[in-house]
Amino acid sequence: MRLHFITVGEPRLDYAKRGWEEYHQRLTRYHKLKTTRLKDRADPTQDILKATGNAYLMLLDPRGKQFTSEELSMHLEQVALSGHGEMALVIGGPDGHSDELRSKAHFLWSMGKLTFPHDLAMVVMLEALYRASTIAKGEPYHRG
Repeated sequence: MRLHFITVGEPRLDYAKRGWEEYHQRLTRYHKLKTTRLKDRADPTQDILKATGNAYLMLLDPRGKQFTSEELSMHLEQVALSGHGEMALVIGGPDGHSDELRSKAHFLWSMGKLTFPHDLAMVVMLEALYRASTIAKGEPYHRG
């Protein structure tokens, strides 16, 4: 399955750039990847929908469902088996997502009750997806 990362803005801090590059590279073993970086503007909803196309739309949103690593792995497998060839994972800007965008999403994913800086959220998302992908393949990265 192709993972399409759509971010409002891009990592600015050195640790986040390095983390993004590291986990993005690791994920290429398991998925085809695409990244779209959108400019931070008042309401990027239409830009996000245009970038998403017909992909399965999964927003990072504090109102969403929290996963264990194993549950995220199963969710990725279920989406792939449902016939979606692409999953668009969206990290919004500092104001989060609009109600319109949330209503059009297939799924809202919460990484927890904590609020993360934008740069850190990007790295945590990629690491979680990498971990979930190794679980699906039965590889030893995850020791839960």
